[in-house]
Amino acid sequence: MRPRTLSAPIAWLLSTMIISGCALTPDSEPEPSLSPAAFEARIGQLEEQIAQSCVRPDPRADDDQRQAELLAELRDAGLTLRHLRGDIERLEQRGDDPKVVPAECNDELSETLSSKEMVGRSEWVGLPDVGTYLRARVDSGANTSSLSATDITRFERDGEDWVRFKLGLNEDDVVVDSVRDEWIERPIERRVRIMQAAGSESRPVVSLLMTLGPIRETVEFTLNDRTHLNYPVLLGRRFLMDIALIDVAENYIHPRPEFPGGRPASEAAEDEINDRDEEEG
Repeated sequence: MRPRTLSAPIAWLLSTMIISGCALTPDSEPEPSLSPAAFEARIGQLEEQIAQSCVRPDPRADDDQRQAELLAELRDAGLTLRHLRGDIERLEQRGDDPKVVPAECNDELSETLSSKEMVGRSEWVGLPDVGTYLRARVDSGANTSSLSATDITRFERDGEDWVRFKLGLNEDDVVVDSVRDEWIERPIERRVRIMQAAGSESRPVVSLLMTLGPIRETVEFTLNDRTHLNYPVLLGRRFLMDIALIDVAENYIHPRPEFPGGRPASEAAEDEINDRDEEEG
């Protein structure tokens, strides 16, 4: 068989590898003489190896490309900074004062907020029809406000449903002492059904004039015994709606109202300290 003639590129590559001292095989000893068929097979293997090495990606190429991209970004950033510096120098030469552009406010929202009174999570409320002040918990999670009452008795007056009750108070509740055992009579506005774990309960609702700071409103209260709770009054969202906002970080923003036989508002701070102790305990 006639020996195969190497192509010029292959011969050049082989000569280069031989001159550079690179071994094509792991063995350092010279190979024995090859038959023509073995020679042709060996040449084919070498050509395949060379072709694979030519197309194998160079990991340094990605690094070079990334470096080129970073350099381009750096040049762009430098150009932007030079432009900004030029603008600043021109403004300094002109002596122009910087202009302050006021933020645009939502006038409608501002008017809505300004028309409402801010209240804390606990406040003093007054009941002028009863003649006393009481501590109240402000709770937007409750729908209807609630007043602690005991001895609740339903009766009729002039064909209408009325209710007679006493304020449900503990010895520690701050109140005008003369009203502790006083009977209060009010017409029943409606009844609400309260769902509880032990079942449902129907409670009467009465309307009473109430003050809280500058607020003076007729408020609907459900009557139920709250003597096991710290606050004889709970103010729900039906009272808060459209007239008040709650600042849960504050307590007793408004002063305690004053009533004949009661303690002055200037002495309310001591009762408020006791109230905070109850909350923490």
